Amino acid sequence: MAVKEVSIGDITARNSEAEAEFKGDQMVINMGPSHPATHGVLRLKVELNGETVTKCEPVVGYLHRGDEKIAENMTYNQFIPYTDRLDYLGPIHNNVTFALAVEKLIGIELPPRCQAIRLICCELARLQSHLLGCGVYGMDTGALTVFMYTFTEREKLYTLMEQLTGARFTTSYTRIGGLARDIPEGWLGNVLKVINEMEPVVDEIDKLLSRNKIFYDRTVGVGVLSKEDAIAYGLTGPNLRASGVAMDLRKDEPYLGYEQYDFDVPIGTNGDCYDRWLVRLEEIRQSIRILRQAIDKMPDGPWYAEDAKKIFAPRKDKIMTSMEELIQNFMLVTEGPQVPAGEVYFEAENPKGALGFYIVSKGGGVPYRMKIRSPSFCNLSALPKMCLGHMVADLPVILGSLDFVLGECDR
Repeated sequence: MAVKEVSIGDITARNSEAEAEFKGDQMVINMGPSHPATHGVLRLKVELNGETVTKCEPVVGYLHRGDEKIAENMTYNQFIPYTDRLDYLGPIHNNVTFALAVEKLIGIELPPRCQAIRLICCELARLQSHLLGCGVYGMDTGALTVFMYTFTEREKLYTLMEQLTGARFTTSYTRIGGLARDIPEGWLGNVLKVINEMEPVVDEIDKLLSRNKIFYDRTVGVGVLSKEDAIAYGLTGPNLRASGVAMDLRKDEPYLGYEQYDFDVPIGTNGDCYDRWLVRLEEIRQSIRILRQAIDKMPDGPWYAEDAKKIFAPRKDKIMTSMEELIQNFMLVTEGPQVPAGEVYFEAENPKGALGFYIVSKGGGVPYRMKIRSPSFCNLSALPKMCLGHMVADLPVILGSLDFVLGECDR
């Protein structure tokens, strides 16, 4: 019996007829803003043809707090606690990025020890964020066990943050020109112990999910975004690298001495949900690799810019014993760090992508204007293209693979 050949044109025509037939089944549903699959107060306006998504429009703004306008009404150091509330899954990284932006405007050169401590904080924040992202992504695909593994390890990181900053979550540890305090004695040893325990757990998570048939079928070929589309939509971070673009600001525009460390930038090949999972899993391993190197070569010396007299507060013992230092501290608290007039843009490789701060200064201790470039906002812009033609059940998987956070998306 001869096999009938079917051309692409025939398939297209047949699909068009099917779409016309189901025209009456078109409906619009709201997913969120109160829905566990939307990872926060995100609303999706979804048009369906039966179970197939024909249009998906993300609606943001439910968490809007006006952070950029708030920043224009307080001193630079007073705004640092607000940066914690942007990407609140890796808050200390936001502190560091904001401080680096202001310091770039001032022209401060940080001492090596300060840079190394900040770098360790940033990589710990990356671990915090990626562990949560991988854990809840497992739940989005129906695997609860991975969530238990990742949150157990994440709790250990919070304990480290509490030892360093006095707070587990919103740390407010960074200061313009340095840090709130030096690292406590024995803390680096605790960090090393935690990451040594974490590494085999990451391998176990990899075995649990990456070769799991259900997880594989739910993620491979789902939410594909090509290299060209990822660039066009302005994606950054793991989502961009999963589409095959080897862009990492730690390598391309090094800051905090990242050029001194040996690590790899994992990239994907297909740009689908599976690649986004693999990239984040490998980035956890690379962060552990960076942390080991930073601990091994932690320099001695000051943890703040000693020559920045009108920028960084004097040490407490000097404030209590010297009138000049007392006055200097009073002026910093009441008027803020004295920043020269000018404008600056600085971005760093946040766990979610490129987090940038554009600051305009007219001089003094308060910014005249500020704009925050939030990676999650840009990453979410590609959602309508990624969801098209997929089933409703694929939406949580695609959303989870983007690993966004509404705090810095809405700002």
